Amino acid sequence: MEFPVRLKFRPVDGSFYDLFAASAGHIVVGAQLLTEMLSDGNSKAEIAQKMRETEHAADETTHDIIRRANSTFVTPFDREDIYALAAALDDVMDMMDEAVDLVLLYEVNTLPAETTQQVEVIQRCAELTAAAMPSLESMRSLEEFWIEINRLENAGDKAFRRILANLFSGEYETLEVLKLKDIIEALEGAIDAFEKVANIVEQIAVKES
Repeated sequence: MEFPVRLKFRPVDGSFYDLFAASAGHIVVGAQLLTEMLSDGNSKAEIAQKMRETEHAADETTHDIIRRANSTFVTPFDREDIYALAAALDDVMDMMDEAVDLVLLYEVNTLPAETTQQVEVIQRCAELTAAAMPSLESMRSLEEFWIEINRLENAGDKAFRRILANLFSGEYETLEVLKLKDIIEALEGAIDAFEKVANIVEQIAVKES
């Protein structure tokens, strides 16, 4: 007795993968601008303007992904996962943009030293995400990506807690505490958004395996 072989067919549409790679590319640029914003000797107004431009470009890419998902009859993987991944990548960019904007608006010149650890985590997460997006097409070598992002997110959480403890140690004035807390929470939000990206990638990989 012969049993039918179930074949799983998905059309080849490289445009989705290109768009996700482009979205991650914007995030890499944003992470670099964030690093520059929190470094000494740079024009914060100019960096903030570049970040706004990068965030706008990222928004356009997100809209392109959604439009293509809405207009494509059969997508490379589940439509809901396409929406979720696009939104999560957009959230990363939005949180980095918020952090940069707050530094400019609050006229903050000095941040707690531990903030450097948060920014380093963001930079590494951005690099890993950009490297992982092209692998969505083959669904190979992605497990290391989400494992490392989760590890980095844990490291970011520890840095965040240390910074909070430092802020409330009595060393800072009340108004300064409020300003700095908003900024580090935006940085923490970006790191959390990277973890969401990794979780969605894992979900996609499991479904498509």
